[in-house]
Amino acid sequence: MKVTSARQLSHLLQDQRKKQGQSQSVVARKVGLRQDTVSKFENAPDGSRLDTLFKLLAALDLELEICPRGEALSTTTQWKEEW
Repeated sequence: MKVTSARQLSHLLQDQRKKQGQSQSVVARKVGLRQDTVSKFENAPDGSRLDTLFKLLAALDLELEICPRGEALSTTTQWKEEW
């Protein structure tokens, strides 16, 4: 899915959380956040910190991939390093 705004990203993560049947509290506890931080990210992501985004991605077992506009990510090209 192509994401071009903070609002789209927050809705995508919220949808994934709900598909996984996880509450905001459960997701928050997994990565040491408060429930209200997850809520703020989902409802007003513009002021969110990048580390909050990456913590939420980790809690939901998701990853972020970046590619030039108009190009699809190759399934054969994968990052070899773990952070």
